Amino acid sequence: MTAPVFLVESLAGVRAGGTLMLDGPEGRHAVSVRRLRTGEEVVLTDGHGTGAYGTVAAVEGKDRLTVAVTALRTEDPPSPTITVVQALPKGDRGELAVETMTETGVDAIVPWPAARCVTQWKGERAAKALGKWRATAREAGKQSRRLTFPEVADPLTTKQVAALLADADFAAVLHEEGSAPLATAELPAEGRIVLVVGPEGGVSPEELTAFAEAGARPYRLGASVLRTSTAGTAAVALLLGRTGRWA
Repeated sequence: MTAPVFLVESLAGVRAGGTLMLDGPEGRHAVSVRRLRTGEEVVLTDGHGTGAYGTVAAVEGKDRLTVAVTALRTEDPPSPTITVVQALPKGDRGELAVETMTETGVDAIVPWPAARCVTQWKGERAAKALGKWRATAREAGKQSRRLTFPEVADPLTTKQVAALLADADFAAVLHEEGSAPLATAELPAEGRIVLVVGPEGGVSPEELTAFAEAGARPYRLGASVLRTSTAGTAAVALLLGRTGRWA
């Protein structure tokens, strides 16, 4: 098995041959939940593309361990990047969407309270729900052994989403009535791909018009209609394969 990944605030100043302390909630998870012991391999990442690879040199108490760093690795920035604008699903399906898209390799996720969303984020509920999405992305990033975790942005309005689409190198809206399949779309070799995943009730005509004016075409995934919580993951996998990022 590959070494488990733990998140640290910063790896500034860390060098191969040095040591690094892991404590707090991550240290507690490593010591008390994962029960790591001296000599076991670990990876510590800042979530921004850098990882410190090493072995456990010492364990202290129930929430602290020292890692002897053997190597530092930095990932090249992904190209093209893939951003998914995700309409708010019902219940815990939002966390499911974030989890599976993160495990697949999405670069950024934008929550979108579409007109036909049953769920709407307001007040304290919005802050709590956004916090869950971000925590889910962190945990899924660690679980999938990523060094670069996806950004989960603040929710955007339809007007703001349209501006995001207008600035993209390739902009698309997943829509069951799309005339063109995403599998045959002409994709850029670099830059930014932005994909909109609508709610269970579908993207409204007004939203489709706004997105079309921003340059986003409607595309279909296939013959079957996926739920909003799974469509983004399927699309991200398709795009990663087609752009060569899964090569």
